[in-house]
Amino acid sequence: MTTTDVPVPDRPRVSRRTVTGALGAVGAAAPLLPGLTPAQPATAAAPRPRHQVFAHGVASGDPLPHAVVLWTRVTPTPDARPGSQRGPQVRVTWEVATDRRLRRVVRRGTVVTSADRDHTVKVDARGLRPATRYYYRFTHAGVRSPVGRTRTAPAATADPGELTFGVVSCSNYPAGYFASYRHLAARDDLDAVIHLGDYLYEYGNGEYGGERRVVPDHETVSLADYRQRHAHYKQDPDLKALHAQHPMVAIWDDHEIADNSWRDGANNHDPSEGSFRRRKARAHRAYDEWMPVRLDGTAALGDGARLYRHLQFGRLADLTLMDLRSYRDEQAATGSTGVADPARTITGRQQLDWVKRTLAASDATWKLVGTSVMIAPLKVASLPAALAGALGQLAGTPVPGDVAVNTDQWDGYTDDRRELFAHIVDDAIGGVVCLTGDIHTNWANELPIDTGTYPLTGTVGVEFVINSVTSDNFDEILGAPTVGGAQALMAANPHMKYVNLDDHGYGVLSISGQRVQMDFFVLDDKLDARSDARWDAGWLTRRGSGRLQEADGPVRRP
Repeated sequence: MTTTDVPVPDRPRVSRRTVTGALGAVGAAAPLLPGLTPAQPATAAAPRPRHQVFAHGVASGDPLPHAVVLWTRVTPTPDARPGSQRGPQVRVTWEVATDRRLRRVVRRGTVVTSADRDHTVKVDARGLRPATRYYYRFTHAGVRSPVGRTRTAPAATADPGELTFGVVSCSNYPAGYFASYRHLAARDDLDAVIHLGDYLYEYGNGEYGGERRVVPDHETVSLADYRQRHAHYKQDPDLKALHAQHPMVAIWDDHEIADNSWRDGANNHDPSEGSFRRRKARAHRAYDEWMPVRLDGTAALGDGARLYRHLQFGRLADLTLMDLRSYRDEQAATGSTGVADPARTITGRQQLDWVKRTLAASDATWKLVGTSVMIAPLKVASLPAALAGALGQLAGTPVPGDVAVNTDQWDGYTDDRRELFAHIVDDAIGGVVCLTGDIHTNWANELPIDTGTYPLTGTVGVEFVINSVTSDNFDEILGAPTVGGAQALMAANPHMKYVNLDDHGYGVLSISGQRVQMDFFVLDDKLDARSDARWDAGWLTRRGSGRLQEADGPVRRP
């Protein structure tokens, strides 16, 4: 993909003649995005296509104070289907404006894309103003995409006063409908949506949830498979609406490749499916093409595979996102002493050192950390056998008793957790709030310095675990609502203040200078595409406390 970018001077209106002239100048005097080459000269205008050119909508992501990633996928010819490797090289224009009708255009550019990148388009729109709402669209062969809405981050030295983020995870298409995305798309107060992983699932139809059918029919293994799966998800109307309304900040977990993946393998990969490393590379390439994220710090395709990154939202909050799949050792057997082996890692040495430096250097009031898998210690004691079995099924490991229950979480790599927690204590790093997905259930946890002496000793911060959009949790596994399970888990783990094992939904994280509150919203029925959502609970932490308290109601902005 090649691109050029033309700044447009601020003015109330842009005339047709001005627009035509600016487009004609593209490629001649425009500044280039780093690492990209000038676009090829425009060819003669093609006949207006009769098929749906922008079938997969538009998206934005990874907002910075002066830039945001813009994304779409163009279908230039009917045979240029996702994963087909068919279709010509084409030119696409993009533009950013301060109004919904795109009369006040401030940036525009051109992109050349082709079947080599599955006709996806991903660019950094730069030269924007901090903390500003923008509108954007793409054009190909005279056809315009839907208009998307996005927002830049506050300036690094600014105090935005408040921030609000939608929080989601674990969206298995066959298991239900994406009503959670619809509810978040309808909100007008979000600065961004944070997706904590399992944006899509690799299983074939009938393997894990069966309410809806997904494309391709079989498990995703090849590059074409992963491209088709991403494309199928992005045709869901509620997901399209979410992407069009809010920038997304996303990290991957395991199902973007295969269940319970680690550095060199996965629970859901076997030799008959070929090399895991090649499968992983294909999955990561498709993710790079189809998601509005920056790998290795840019939106350029193929510039690297590093997804862990840091985003700043003024002096109020920053967001440190970890990749807990690409560098980890294989999961230890449940109950084994291997969980405490200092030679085993969930983060990898380089990433853990980066996280520690990033937290130590931050001057933000609140330090949000996206961990994808639960970081709070979780033990079971005297759980009913059915509940223990359901927990083990979610974890992908058996539950033998009063031991670390899920070695796929930080409980399976306790030396990394010990080192990170010790660093937070030793450097007196305050305001740590971990955000987690993966386990399909809601939790509000304090993070004890020492579980043996808690609550007499302090915490390193708090953790909010968000439930799944659709992926099965306890009631689906057990075939009936859970009775007493949450109470039993909190009794065995007193640092856990709230647990919901059955509902699906989303979170809304509200941040001010004095407190951070997660409001947990749950759906009436994930099998109902028009399901209502209701507030189930709210938990907050106050500045300097490192503790949780229950909220009286959801945060409402005036």
